[in-house]
Amino acid sequence: LKSSPSNNEEKEAQTQLTKSDELQRLHSQALSAYQREDYEAAISLLDEILAVCVWDAELRELRAECYIKEGEPSKAISDLKAAAKLKNDNTEAFYKISRIYYQLGDHELSLSEVRECLKLDQDHKQCFSLYKQVKKLNKQIESAEELIREGRYEDAINKYDSVMKTEPEVPIYATRAKERICHCLSKNQQATEAIKVCTEVLQLEPTNVNALKDRAEAYLLEDLYEE
Repeated sequence: LKSSPSNNEEKEAQTQLTKSDELQRLHSQALSAYQREDYEAAISLLDEILAVCVWDAELRELRAECYIKEGEPSKAISDLKAAAKLKNDNTEAFYKISRIYYQLGDHELSLSEVRECLKLDQDHKQCFSLYKQVKKLNKQIESAEELIREGRYEDAINKYDSVMKTEPEVPIYATRAKERICHCLSKNQQATEAIKVCTEVLQLEPTNVNALKDRAEAYLLEDLYEE
């Protein structure tokens, strides 16, 4: 306004000021909703603000936290990836992305993201601790899959037993390990054991195609054609 105080400029400036006041009000409401754990309301308010303030990393991080609480990890990842680009040396965003991927059972992407964190700060305690865990688990799974490719099913079963010991807290890894053990037992013609383990997997995931196929193979070995 000081540089060109024409009527048009003044009108535009007043509009922007009004919008700015409105966004500050929405921001206060969003923080309030987050603090009282009404994450759905907070997301709705943050959507409005981020439609205007597209490049605000902290607002994206806040919305990501809300998405995590609401059980929408893929949306949280999207916001955190944007925040990692918008803010320099954003180790926290990379750490959170890696944690989410890990909880979802995607150990390879988790490893990739935690490495990005350590590139920025090799002494980051949380990232280094997570890196050691994911790297160990990733190595065991890769090794087990190599054993399966070589037809060394007993060794692969032992390796997947180790996977379950390495990560007892995140259920998806136990389920995936049992799915692969079920496959190994079936291939190794240990029909009774295969049926037992495949059934455990199918109780958790009734539409798991791999477990259904491997159990079918085990039933064939036992001449249980109806099953």
